[in-house]
Amino acid sequence: MKERSEIRNQLKAIRTRVGLSQQELADAAGVARQTISGVEAGTYAVSVAVGLRISKALGCPVEELFWLDDDVPLIHANAVSGSVWNASGTRAAVYQVGSQWIAHPLSGASAFRTEMIPADGIVDEAPFGASVAVRPLDDARSLSQGVAIAGCTPALSLWARSAQRWYPGLRVHWFHANSMDALGMLSRGEVHAAGLHLYDKVSRSYNLPFVRQTLPGRPVVLVNLGTWEEGFVTAPGNPKRITCASDLTRGDVAIANRELGAGSRLLLDDLVADCGASAGDVQGYDRVERSHFNAALAVQSGTADACVGIASVAAAHGLHFEPLRQVRYDLAILKDSLTHEPVRQLISTLDHRWIRTQLEVAGGYDTSRTGEEVGSSGL
Repeated sequence: MKERSEIRNQLKAIRTRVGLSQQELADAAGVARQTISGVEAGTYAVSVAVGLRISKALGCPVEELFWLDDDVPLIHANAVSGSVWNASGTRAAVYQVGSQWIAHPLSGASAFRTEMIPADGIVDEAPFGASVAVRPLDDARSLSQGVAIAGCTPALSLWARSAQRWYPGLRVHWFHANSMDALGMLSRGEVHAAGLHLYDKVSRSYNLPFVRQTLPGRPVVLVNLGTWEEGFVTAPGNPKRITCASDLTRGDVAIANRELGAGSRLLLDDLVADCGASAGDVQGYDRVERSHFNAALAVQSGTADACVGIASVAAAHGLHFEPLRQVRYDLAILKDSLTHEPVRQLISTLDHRWIRTQLEVAGGYDTSRTGEEVGSSGL
């Protein structure tokens, strides 16, 4: 007999979006605050009457608030001609052309497109010193809704697009940068948030030691985006049996490395040192690729046998992934930026099931702490 479906909800995300506290929503719906808290935590079995009251108080359909975890029907779609599906679970873009549903696999280059970014303005005069004059292509109010994030994970792109879907007026700018470069941009006031996946061997902690070193004394909050797996990315089937750092010192193995400041390079350096080797013992150590995507492409093309990367990128390229460790990917945000409404809106979407689902199906992401404040510095 099939087990009874579990009722899911996104009450907290919608309540936060409309700016209500638990008590305010409870008062509007005519229920106790503990009821709202219990529903959001999943510990209260909501009745039809309570569900309808909450729905009416928020002004949204009850099915947008509550759903059964298996009540989403399958869509039978035509696969794009010539498309390659790596396996069951491959991410896909799904859309309608006329009356037909079409499915396009989000793998390889289709998963991480290089796109021309719409401009917000045109430089009116050549930069003079640190200043530049820009002629805006939109009104200032619209431009003020922008949030800038620097980081290296493709998950930031997923998050940005999903958040803009939730808040149509929100503008999210993602600038690709490794963890240390992203921290530098944050320290210079060039972005609202920096994405980090850095492990400190001395303190055995993630990210916070690097924040304290780069932004000493400045109030910074760390918000978790997800926990991901880092490891060796190799050709399908791992033909050269690369499972540990000592395998990288073999004469028949060449790697693609990342640039200084990248979390993947720091991990590689730690692994090589731990097995008693040095950079000179690793063929390809000086070959630098400036993104997870490009490093994986080097492996996919056969010009490198391995790189240190993440599970989601390996899955998107149909490559083998040999896990080594789990690491937190956090967003370092200046405390003052949290009062900026667009930043608050963006962070609030981390409670939305759509965003969490996108991260989970990308592969290798644990979202159990997504949206949680996991540390602070200078407070």
